[in-house]
Amino acid sequence: MGKKKVLIVDDSAFMRKLISDFVSEHPELEVVGTARNGKDAIEKVKTLCPDVVTMDIEMPVMNGLEALKWIISHYQLPVVMLSSTTKEGTENAIKALENGAIDFVAKPSGPISLDLDKVKNELISKLLLASKVKKGMKSNVRVHTDEMDRGLMTSNRESELNHWSTKEYAKSLVLIGTSTGGPRALQEVLPQLPKEIGAPILIVQHMPPGFTKSLAERLNQLSRIYVKEAEDGELLKKGIAYIAPGNFHMKIKEVGRSLAISLDQSPRMNGHKPSVDVLFESASKLEFYKKIAVILTGMGSDGTYGLIKLKEKGNVHAIAESKDSCVVFGMPKSAIEANVIDEVKPIQDIAQSILKYLP
Repeated sequence: MGKKKVLIVDDSAFMRKLISDFVSEHPELEVVGTARNGKDAIEKVKTLCPDVVTMDIEMPVMNGLEALKWIISHYQLPVVMLSSTTKEGTENAIKALENGAIDFVAKPSGPISLDLDKVKNELISKLLLASKVKKGMKSNVRVHTDEMDRGLMTSNRESELNHWSTKEYAKSLVLIGTSTGGPRALQEVLPQLPKEIGAPILIVQHMPPGFTKSLAERLNQLSRIYVKEAEDGELLKKGIAYIAPGNFHMKIKEVGRSLAISLDQSPRMNGHKPSVDVLFESASKLEFYKKIAVILTGMGSDGTYGLIKLKEKGNVHAIAESKDSCVVFGMPKSAIEANVIDEVKPIQDIAQSILKYLP
């Protein structure tokens, strides 16, 4: 199999050279060209036919977001963005994911990061992953009307709830874990959930610090439920989605007759912080709550161990995203193969599946 061809786009000559050196070291990748801005990138895409593109966001003439939209609409190439960690940078990274980027890498110290070697391995692994994603793989983001929400809430639910004992499990939790491709998957699921949903929603999305706040803000704009970055010690409330902040594990603890969020910076679990496994395992200890656990698109197997722990308690319904709609069919595949999934659904049907099992 031939090497994957990479086009590197950055307005800094230093950064283009640094990224090129990193990419050229890997035996499965080759740099076919570089571009100094979005307009230049479009011309190079036409002539060089790369398999994957690295794209800086903040550039003159044409920025990375504009170039991304053109490349996705005309060539459907996988693109990995490089973003600063400023508020504007994190917001733009979320916009890039919404517009079709496969993933992003945070520059450690601004537009010209002399210490880019800190994220070298992350960049290479994401380029390799992106180069294997089938062209055109993306989810359609939709904002749903009240009528659509009400339809989801009432559609054939009575017959679907027979195996749940609502007396035994009077309270409910929705738990969602995802990684690569997750922001667009969440933009498909959360806007379909009605404001009156009868459970809090806890979400682990693999993402660096700072970016999870921008993700929560963007999802909140699109959704009828309230979406926020989780805070340590806050009590869980129905109709609110809590996203674990980057570099923190999120757990659930009992406080009297209520539940609260517990954030900590204990070591990474299987390379992840936040970890889906950590969230799921903490939820497994809550005896009198029923849980709807959802595994969406993502690389690796995070969430499988946590689902095993949840299944040991027996009060969980587990849903996995289907291969056809996943950007990366890693986490769902792992859970399915471990035989801990009750149903497999395409991303557009996940919200309806969640609602079927809530009171």
